[in-house]
Amino acid sequence: MADRPRPGPGRGWLLRLVIAFAFAQGAVSMARPAVSYRALALGADETAVGVIAGVYALLPLFVAVPLGRRTDHGRCAPLLPLGVLLISGGCALSGLVSSLPAMAAWSGVMGLGHLCFVIGAQSIVARQSAPDEQDRNFGHFTIGASLGQLIGPIAAGALISADSGALGRTSALALLVSAGVCAVALASLWRIEHRRTAGSGPAPGDKVPVRAILGARGVPAGILISMAVLSATDILTAYLPVVGEHRSIAPATVGLLLSLRAAATIACRLVMTPLLRLLGRRALLTTSCLLAGLLCAGVALPVSVPVLAVMLAVLGFCLGVGQPLSMTTVVRAAPDGARSTALALRLTGNRLGQVAAPAAAGLIAGAVGVAAPFVLLGVGLLGAAGLGLRGEGRTGPSPRGPEPDDEEGTQTEPAPVGEAVSDRSSRRSAPGGCPRDRHADRSPRSGG
Repeated sequence: MADRPRPGPGRGWLLRLVIAFAFAQGAVSMARPAVSYRALALGADETAVGVIAGVYALLPLFVAVPLGRRTDHGRCAPLLPLGVLLISGGCALSGLVSSLPAMAAWSGVMGLGHLCFVIGAQSIVARQSAPDEQDRNFGHFTIGASLGQLIGPIAAGALISADSGALGRTSALALLVSAGVCAVALASLWRIEHRRTAGSGPAPGDKVPVRAILGARGVPAGILISMAVLSATDILTAYLPVVGEHRSIAPATVGLLLSLRAAATIACRLVMTPLLRLLGRRALLTTSCLLAGLLCAGVALPVSVPVLAVMLAVLGFCLGVGQPLSMTTVVRAAPDGARSTALALRLTGNRLGQVAAPAAAGLIAGAVGVAAPFVLLGVGLLGAAGLGLRGEGRTGPSPRGPEPDDEEGTQTEPAPVGEAVSDRSSRRSAPGGCPRDRHADRSPRSGG
């Protein structure tokens, strides 16, 4: 371990990034159910709740790729405070306005802020992580999101009360508190990005076409799997309050159920590395998506609260796999100089799912019943399991073992330090080694 240099002075930057992400995601996870409850208090039906939840992801659809382009050619860190300010403003103003269209608009601002923060943060992790550290660092990074998803719904459930017509007032209070929670993230956003990795991308004129990025093996599968997993998480957050209203489950209990799901996701990401060594990337992705699909469809059943809690705990564990592994898959498969854009395309797919899934869920819930969207999510996750089986079958680990570095795309990544040193020393005495010198001299320090 001592002979492998890190891309920067320690990993304090990653800890600060996780802390900031936990506060930002906690604010969003607190605000999303609060928006649903406030919309219900203002007279919204199931369809309107789905539309408002979809607007959260609509605006980011148009700016994700330009933001990714900008990040590929410049610094990532400025996007983080900008995202925090937009999230805080969207949360606060969603709690102050009293019309459904205005709530939808400020929900879109909140979604734009979340997109800015996530693109900047993911790009920093990609740049400042050596290739063999990417699975671990992305897994730790997403723990910040899971911590926010754990604490946010509990806080929202504790603040929101449906007693004596107080739903509108208490849901507005929860939105204002979430704005303050997000602002705390600013305290951790110092010295996140190392100077030698900032602006390490290609010249602004050397843009890799979007078609070439999407044509890289592994990128489309990573995007679609991420879309299915995030849509499931998003619908659970937005629609479990509606299910609770129909089944007479108190908001505080709904908050605990959502937090239980997030706690299980944290547990999954803490054991991600041993799971990869035990099962391999292909089997882990496929099995987790398959079980998540079955469990998500099972939420539609009229089960008791304890049974629902167990189902959500197992579902949360399964949903914890897709996001970090899809990040690593997309980063490794993307062409050099276009990794932030590839991550932005992945986030565009996520936001597209967040627009389409809640809107479709709202229409289905209005026409068939409030439990029907969970069946739709189950079908989507079963499709993701098929993508994991097919996509990882072509681009996954080689037969010699399930090591994370064996994933498709590693032929464009730097070799580990020991191998690079031995390759260079062997070529010093061998003529004709020049064609490979440029590739071999790439150090893991560039790892993002």
